[in-house]
Amino acid sequence: MTPYIISEHNAAKIARWLKRGPVALYRSINLSNPGEEWLVPHGDSKPNWQAANEPERILTVTEIAVVKYVEVKRFRVGIRMGSQGLSVKVTDGGTRRIRAAVAKAGEGAFYSFDYSTQEAVIWKPDGEPIPLTKWIEERQ
Repeated sequence: MTPYIISEHNAAKIARWLKRGPVALYRSINLSNPGEEWLVPHGDSKPNWQAANEPERILTVTEIAVVKYVEVKRFRVGIRMGSQGLSVKVTDGGTRRIRAAVAKAGEGAFYSFDYSTQEAVIWKPDGEPIPLTKWIEERQ
């Protein structure tokens, strides 16, 4: 089975959870937030209203791999008010720029948004994922 990939940023927290038992993977059912996922300690309640009622998978320490991400690009994008006036959204042109930059960064790349500077931040994996068990061993 393909390992579930987590960011090095979250690895220590998830490793602590796994000392108590497996973790549950929930996927988003919110059509406005497709593709979002959450890990929580197995047995805890679902993480929020967007998560499916039941976890998709239960993961143990041997089923998780860690990858370090590096920032490859940062650029300012235009924003606009959402249709209800309660949220801020990236403009259509900004969305096209973000998608092009993520595609150019390569497989496994993604973006985050830095609200303090109104910039899209493009991230890509720095090397191959390593098993979480190995990541833990290297830090003890």
